Amino acid sequence: MDTEYSNRIQEESGGVRPLSTVLKTMAVLDVLASSARGMKLPEVAAAMELSRPTAYQRLLTLIEAGWVEQDQEMRYRLSMHACRIAAAALEQASLGTRVQPVLEMLVHRVKETASLAVLDRGVPCIVSRVESESVLRAEQKIGTTMSLEGSASGRILTAFADDLTLARLKESGEPLAADALLQEARANGYALSSGYTHSGVIAIAAPIFDLNGKCASTVSLVMPEMRFDLETFREPLLDAARTITKMQQGER
Repeated sequence: MDTEYSNRIQEESGGVRPLSTVLKTMAVLDVLASSARGMKLPEVAAAMELSRPTAYQRLLTLIEAGWVEQDQEMRYRLSMHACRIAAAALEQASLGTRVQPVLEMLVHRVKETASLAVLDRGVPCIVSRVESESVLRAEQKIGTTMSLEGSASGRILTAFADDLTLARLKESGEPLAADALLQEARANGYALSSGYTHSGVIAIAAPIFDLNGKCASTVSLVMPEMRFDLETFREPLLDAARTITKMQQGER
């Protein structure tokens, strides 16, 4: 159905293509988001393999649009406008303020860090997080992207992907987990991380389903491997996933 709908839209639009100049300009936002302290013009130009005049023109465009600003050291950084848009996106996906208490309750229950991740441009991305109070914990910021192959969330998003999404993931070139692992995740309703992306850290994730039964997000717990016990964390995690799914589907 998704493919038919996409084809119909393309036919009705007369094969109109996206504006390449806009896509190139918006790509600057991804580059700036990769830096913790903002970037100077030469750094942006080098990262995007652009001349400085071209990089400056794109930065100036984003400044005028309100997406980028400069600090006192003349570094370019994302403006707070990005936060407002991100918050609106989460609310529209029913993953906003109502979900935060569920994550907080999960952390209170198991004393480990909980995260919400979505599939963003073909990779899992953390969009909400509640930290545990433990001194020894895994540090991952909101906006961190993860591996489809090795992360628990990546394995869930692949295992429960609809046919169209799965086809796009395969076409992206990103490595995917082995079929046996994906089948196991579907059977169990949860997945564990591989352990090789963050040595000594393990995560467990479960799927969240929207109103149409599509899995586009996950809830996960992450902790030092020495504290992991499947029997302790599985049911609290699955309870949280079921609660958020009900929220997504409009149930109380």
